[in-house]
Amino acid sequence: MTTVLRPHAEDQYADELAILAKSDDRPRPPGWKLSPWAVTTYLLGDDAYPGGPITPKYIGPRRIVEVAVATLATDRALLLLGVPGTAKTWLSEHLAAAVSGDSTLLVQGTAGTAEEAIRYGWNYARLLAEGPSREALTPSPVMRAMAEGRLARVEELTRMPSDVQDALITVLSEKTLPIPELNEEVQAAKGFNVIATANDRDRGVNELSSALRRRFNTVVLPTPATPDEEVDIVSRRVSQLGRSLELPDTPAGLEEIRRVVTVFRELRSGVTSDGRTKVKSPSGTLSTAEAISVLTSGIALAAHFGDGVLRPADVAAGIVGAVIQDPVSDRVVWQEYLETVVRERKDWRDFYRACRDAS
Repeated sequence: MTTVLRPHAEDQYADELAILAKSDDRPRPPGWKLSPWAVTTYLLGDDAYPGGPITPKYIGPRRIVEVAVATLATDRALLLLGVPGTAKTWLSEHLAAAVSGDSTLLVQGTAGTAEEAIRYGWNYARLLAEGPSREALTPSPVMRAMAEGRLARVEELTRMPSDVQDALITVLSEKTLPIPELNEEVQAAKGFNVIATANDRDRGVNELSSALRRRFNTVVLPTPATPDEEVDIVSRRVSQLGRSLELPDTPAGLEEIRRVVTVFRELRSGVTSDGRTKVKSPSGTLSTAEAISVLTSGIALAAHFGDGVLRPADVAAGIVGAVIQDPVSDRVVWQEYLETVVRERKDWRDFYRACRDAS
């Protein structure tokens, strides 16, 4: 696995999953690798777990995770809804890894996603040579999940055309997938369910039909509630990414992390952290995920082109690039924020100069 850039969750955290499975004596739903309680422990972490520490995969309200896990133990599918960067994909991957031991049964929703991605396709060479048969059929990830009793993941559900979305209705309501060409059907084995994600910013792109929405239990993932919580999330992910990418050892300075998080939170909310000054918000989302990206790029700069210490100049260019999505309106917003807020903070002088130079 050392040559893999991003291991699947079930591979990267195989030791923790094994520790939990070994000591897990609570009831498990049919087809589950772990009990709902153990899945929740895997996601939220437990430093004092008897078999060894379990690292947190998701930092947020415990009740949200419990509702998501409990939903998957019923006959209703799970829809993770939230603004960009709220760890919807991350959470869905780890849910699938803990419940099924396999997070790879994935359908990526785009405007070009075809119905075959939900149902099945055909190996046309065999179809022409032999006619319709099971051997000529190419199962979709959803079809495989049904046959094997696993979780299927559907990313960016509202990005998919409406007719493709509706291919899920029979799967979710009847738990069967008809194959009329063969006069057969695939019935879902126990353990099958679907985790879908959708973006708050995509409202109006391809809205879910009321029939499909009724098949899902929707869990809304919030943005981090406090600056300290967001700093903790960013610090953990930056450290994990640094190890995964095998970047030279560069201490991720907590001061720079806190600055980036503060800038992003203030521009997102439209007001400074002390509540005294209103600021304009740019067109971008400035999510936690983007803060992680800015700091990871800064660490790479510091490691390869600096002195190995993360400094304001290393993160400044990344911040400017994240904030200024629209070269006209966002530039005005950024310059105003820089001059009216950042410049007035005496302990941010080096950060102000670095951002001004990068702008």
